[in-house]
Parts: sequence; structure tokens; C-alpha cells
Amino acid sequence: MRTTSDRAPGAAHLPPTEARNPLSTALDTLDTPALLRLINDQDATVADAVRAALPQLAQLVEAGVRALSHGRRVHYYGAGAGGRIALGDALELGPTYGIGPETVLAHLAGGPQAAARAAEHAEDTAPDPAEEEPPVAGDLVIGVTASGRTPYVLAALARARAAGAVTALLSGDPAAPAAAHADLHVVLDTGPEVVTGSTRMKAGTAQKLALNAFSTALMVRTGRTWSNLMVAASARNGKLRSRAVRTLVTACQVTEEQAADCLERCAGETATALVALSTGAAPERARAALAAQGGRPFAAVRALAGEPR
Repeated sequence: MRTTSDRAPGAAHLPPTEARNPLSTALDTLDTPALLRLINDQDATVADAVRAALPQLAQLVEAGVRALSHGRRVHYYGAGAGGRIALGDALELGPTYGIGPETVLAHLAGGPQAAARAAEHAEDTAPDPAEEEPPVAGDLVIGVTASGRTPYVLAALARARAAGAVTALLSGDPAAPAAAHADLHVVLDTGPEVVTGSTRMKAGTAQKLALNAFSTALMVRTGRTWSNLMVAASARNGKLRSRAVRTLVTACQVTEEQAADCLERCAGETATALVALSTGAAPERARAALAAQGGRPFAAVRALAGEPR
């Protein structure tokens, strides 16, 4: 006989992401269209859960802006599916916004190899005390765990707070134990999964949306876009080079030939080419201005134009 009970009698309280979903108890009796509709219906609730967390997410962005503006870093700590989502978010920032890997770092339980092969046992261990690039005072450290109780994340947040870092938790449980070690708790309350405990589903989608929004807002707020254009993206293959040329044509009101020529003279550095085209500066001078302004194109253009910073 089937039961919809969330837990066995006498069991400890479960986080919402581990409870049984009463709408999917007949999951294994559905035909394929009905099964997909059910999953899709549940997925449709995720955006609202993220929207409810926007005030806290805004605070998280501001904490990230403060960290980067003082030369500090942002760290993600996660395990399993959530950790791999965080890793993917961090890795994409380099080719998209031209930041170095030392600016936003992702630490994954089990190490880099856990990105390609699951290492569930690593979730129960603390981060290696000898890991490279540990958090320091002034850094922002974000723990990513759907349950809010993953030992790896708890230990990472506790260690980061002891080092003087600002700490935050991204979880699916308003009562997450890890929140005790966080200065800010962003709750993505997506509730029970279609398949009980499979947090790569709604919880993972919410983490993806929240981290994408956080990191994108962080890059925009720290001056790494030009209007809504990716002006710091790399141009290391044909697709990216074509996109860079289109970006320069739009941002600088030049021809495709002028954009392509400048991009070539700037060694494929889109941001350097944008500064050069906008100011008439030689590539070397444009590159130096960018470096002096922390890689922010608009700030570099203003500096070269002699306007107030």
C-alpha cells in the first residue's frame, strides 16, 4: 500500500527538499506525456521561488560588489549537483566577462575531479585546510546546498567566518543548520521534488537561476558591460570573434571592417578594442587604461577622456 507520509515515525525533521511531493506519488503509473507535464508544472514554480528571494539576493550582490571593489574575491562552496552548478557559473565568467579565475572561485567537495564523476562521500568531509586560495578577511563566501545541512558547506562557512570573510548561504530550507554560520541566508523554497530528494531538479534549477542572476548583476554592477553588451568577452574562436565584431560595431558606431581591424590589432581583446575605438588610443594605451581601472571598459574610456572618475 502506498503512503504519502514525508517520513517514518520518529524520524528527525526533514528539509523541504527531502519531503515527499503529494502531487507525484503516482509518478510511476503515468504515461510519458503526463509524466512530462507533471515535471514541467513543478518546474514552473521555480521562478516564483527565486523571485521571493530577490531582496536577499540583492543584498548578496551588494556584498559581492564590496568585496571586489576592495580587491577581494568571491568563493562558492558546494557539493554534488549544487556544487557543480556553482562551478559552472564561476567558470563561465572568464570567457563572458574577462575576469581571471582568481576573482570568483568555486570549491567543490571531492576536488575538481568531482565535476566529472560524482563523489558523494566528499560531502561529509570538511574542505582541505591546505586547499589553494582559501578565503581571507573581506572575501565573500557563498555556501550552496539545497538541504542547508551538507557538512562540507557547514565547515567551509564556519572556517570562512573565522577568517573574517563575509558569509552567505544559498539553501532550500528556511531552517537550514548552516545558516548559523552565515551573515546572509538566501532561501530558495522550491519544496518537495517530483522524485523525492532529487535536488538536481527544482532545487538545482533555482540554484542555477539565482547564481546566474547574482553573478550577472555582480559583473554589471562592477562595470564589466557596456549597456547590455558583453564587451569583455574573449574572441578565441570564430563564433566569439564574430560576436565581438558585432559588439564593437554597435558600441562604437564603426564599420565591421574597422571593428575587425582594431580587434586584430588588440590581440582579440574585445574590451581593449572598445576602449581604443572609443578614444582613439593605441592598443597599448587602451590596455594600460583598462588594467588601471580594474578591467572596466567604461571607466577606462572616461579616464582616457579626462573626465571625472
